Amino acid sequence: MTLFPQDFADAILFDDCPHEDLTTVGLGIGSVPGRITAAFKTPGIVAGAEIAAAVLSRAGASVCLRARDGDMLQAGEAILSAEGPAESLHAGYKMAQCVMEYASGIASRTRAMVDAARAVNPKIQVAGTRKHWPGGKRIALAGLLAGGGIVHRFGLSDSILVFDQHRVFCGDFEAAFKTLQARSPERKVAVEAGSPQEAMHFVRLGADIIQCERFSPEDFASFADAARAESPRVVLSAAGGVNAGNAALYAEAGADILVTSAPYWGAPQDVKMRFERL
Repeated sequence: MTLFPQDFADAILFDDCPHEDLTTVGLGIGSVPGRITAAFKTPGIVAGAEIAAAVLSRAGASVCLRARDGDMLQAGEAILSAEGPAESLHAGYKMAQCVMEYASGIASRTRAMVDAARAVNPKIQVAGTRKHWPGGKRIALAGLLAGGGIVHRFGLSDSILVFDQHRVFCGDFEAAFKTLQARSPERKVAVEAGSPQEAMHFVRLGADIIQCERFSPEDFASFADAARAESPRVVLSAAGGVNAGNAALYAEAGADILVTSAPYWGAPQDVKMRFERL
């Protein structure tokens, strides 16, 4: 289930139709009953269907979900259908279509990365970053989750991740790190490292998770062996340039998590919105 506030669907709807649909009203067809059926043009993974349904419902249509986020559908199989007056269908359909197309494209790219990595390590996780387009978090994460990924960070308030941008402000980083651990004893502390030497320092400092930024697969593998010899329970993430093309290499190198933004960027999945008059 994708949870989101009602005003999120409202914002999507009103962004495209802030007043009235000049075309539908001008043609005098607003009250004519009809139906929309949404389906993929090519096989794909459903994502964003619940958000799309909420947009259409808010526009005044009666919506029936035919599939759930994460379902794999063939071309022509219905994702959802919506019935109502033409003015409601035209007010909501394009934004509903866009939500499903963008989210489903992300889902397919995520699934490709998950499949590539888990062919090597069935336990590895693909974690999507917060580097999605501003305002698009819910749509991006709907696609990520539907494709089998997990959320790296929902935002700054749900997890601890120390970057170099934080360390530059610390006069005594080791002391600040101990203060950080003491302040949040129920949370794991992750630290990003830019080199194997820096990463090993953070392992010895007691970080729970080491996020290895742009390590080559070879450097990652060497570091992973040394890190686990030092701290068997440390969690190791590969980040920076990780994608479906090299996911298997980092999985083989010993990564527990692949941190990526790659699934967010690419072509949408084409969704056909078929109209009929009732």
